[in-house]
Amino acid sequence: ESRAANASNKEINIQWYIPPLAKPSIYTETKVLLLYAYNTKPVKISNIKTFSSMSIFSGHLWIPLARIISLREKLSDLKQQVEMLMQNSKSLSSASESISFLEQSETLKIISSKNPKMNVEKVHLDEKTEEMAKRCLSEVKALLSVVPALSLPLTEIPFDVTLQSIVSLEDMFDPANGCIITEESLFNWIISLFH
Repeated sequence: ESRAANASNKEINIQWYIPPLAKPSIYTETKVLLLYAYNTKPVKISNIKTFSSMSIFSGHLWIPLARIISLREKLSDLKQQVEMLMQNSKSLSSASESISFLEQSETLKIISSKNPKMNVEKVHLDEKTEEMAKRCLSEVKALLSVVPALSLPLTEIPFDVTLQSIVSLEDMFDPANGCIITEESLFNWIISLFH
């Protein structure tokens, strides 16, 4: 069975479409189409012609390309900051070991790729990183909200910040690729913006 026919958990599927023939005039900015679909309950589709479900939703949003690129750069910076915080907390907990900064960085990358559980641990943010996260997430909220004019900046972070949640957001705003988001607190926040 293909993934399109089977979703064992709640998930959001994000894809981008950049119209090849649409040439913006000098008065309008280039926009790309965000296509999304999500399910709120497990789904198994055996026959597409007879399938109907109250737990599957889809939609689209036109978003300025320049804002997506800018947001992705900010999310990349935030990811690096979160990785540094994780690295610092790891080095504090293993202070007895004398490993150089570069060796720690390589070790973290190896552990991260081999142990996905490490990526889903909640990260305790310092004040600077928390403000950085609030600015990024406020921009995500403004881009995805149905009525952006009513989208006020966030005063608190609406989901548990993990390395995986930040990586998922960075992947979500990569117009060259799509992504699937399954992390529950991030999933809930994003679908609340689509309503």
